[in-house]
Amino acid sequence: MCTGITLKAKDGAIVYGRTLEWGSFDLKSRVILIPRGYEFVGSTPDGKPGAKWRGKYGVVGIDILERDLLGDGINETGLAAGLFYHPGFANYAKYIPDEAKSCLAPTDLMQFILTQFASVKEVIDGVNKIKVVPVIEPALGFAAPIHLIVTEPSGKAIVIEFLNGNMKIFDNPLGVITNAPGFNWHMTNLRNYINLSPVAIPSKKIEDLDFAPLGAGSGMIGLPGDFTPPSRFIRAVAFSQTARPTATGEETIYEVFRILDNFNVPLGAAEGSDDEIENTNEMRSSTIWTTANDLKNMLFYYHTQHNRRVRKIALKALSFDKIKGDIIHFPLDQEKAQDFEDITQQLTVNN
Repeated sequence: MCTGITLKAKDGAIVYGRTLEWGSFDLKSRVILIPRGYEFVGSTPDGKPGAKWRGKYGVVGIDILERDLLGDGINETGLAAGLFYHPGFANYAKYIPDEAKSCLAPTDLMQFILTQFASVKEVIDGVNKIKVVPVIEPALGFAAPIHLIVTEPSGKAIVIEFLNGNMKIFDNPLGVITNAPGFNWHMTNLRNYINLSPVAIPSKKIEDLDFAPLGAGSGMIGLPGDFTPPSRFIRAVAFSQTARPTATGEETIYEVFRILDNFNVPLGAAEGSDDEIENTNEMRSSTIWTTANDLKNMLFYYHTQHNRRVRKIALKALSFDKIKGDIIHFPLDQEKAQDFEDITQQLTVNN
């Protein structure tokens, strides 16, 4: 269960943000920095080396499972991407051993895209030259069912899905994504909610009686409030399309995090909660982390289930031309605790 939205500032900054939910075990995510020139080898079902490539761009993001698998990230050109769970619908191409050198596992795709490409067009051209095949993910016991959103600094966005053994690419003009079913279904389902509006329903007179809304928000009557992907998709569109106007990318970050607060999911209510393996003792929420990417200014922000203080990484300050060697990891939380500010003394100092 993950929810992604996109907002645009008046100065042209595009901000893509998302939540990451998993309800069965902690994904043990870390901040990850991938240097330019890092060499990758894709995985295949039979263990043969898959597609090989050398990264053209440095990347900052968040990994999953304490491995170099990107869950979300942005590269030094401002291209951003997010990995989203797609159970019951992701169906990958049949693996042919003789074609191993052009194959990737589903969990390789984020690294391939963000280290190789600078625009949506380049992504489309590039992914059409590889095959994503069903490599079993050990943490799940089956091939990870995923789809992706990719967004460039112009605001153009696409969704990449794997349906009936074929890769499908969809334009995503609203910049919204959740989980199952397919993206086209979600877009069709929006037609059931075209009545939603931030404007209150007008008063109505029936016979000699005047009826007025009981309070603000009546234009959103009918907005689905449950945690299912279809309902979250509708809410994500409704909230992002009625977001307050923002002047800059920095101000838009506030709005993205405010909207995404509506999608926090408690333990026991997310994908994975019904799996046999459960280890949630150290978890406080199914929403493990939330990110926001300013694509114009190349800034990566996040907060976590343990500490809602927003942390920022400025890609322009990282000097990717000087960073060499291996992938760098950094804990999301130095301490898994909220850093409260105690203002008691300030309230009493003048008394």
